[in-house]
Amino acid sequence: MSTTEAVTRDEGADRWADVRDLPPSAKLVAKVLDYNETLSQSQLAEETLLPPRTVRYALTRLEDADAVESRFSFSDARKRLYSLKI
Repeated sequence: MSTTEAVTRDEGADRWADVRDLPPSAKLVAKVLDYNETLSQSQLAEETLLPPRTVRYALTRLEDADAVESRFSFSDARKRLYSLKI
């Protein structure tokens, strides 16, 4: 393994350090957000197959860990859109 590969691998590990100790549902939501730029809570529930209440809990935990950011949807101000910060 080259030095560049080792550094890249270490940076990837550090990237997920804030999420590592969170519940499995929060890890799943974070991974889905990693694959998709921005999703609403209902879209996350659909993608993860988790109940909406569990997604809400996972997002709260991720926000507390400063791993996600949210903003209001321009098309529907009642919805919030979430994206991964890490």
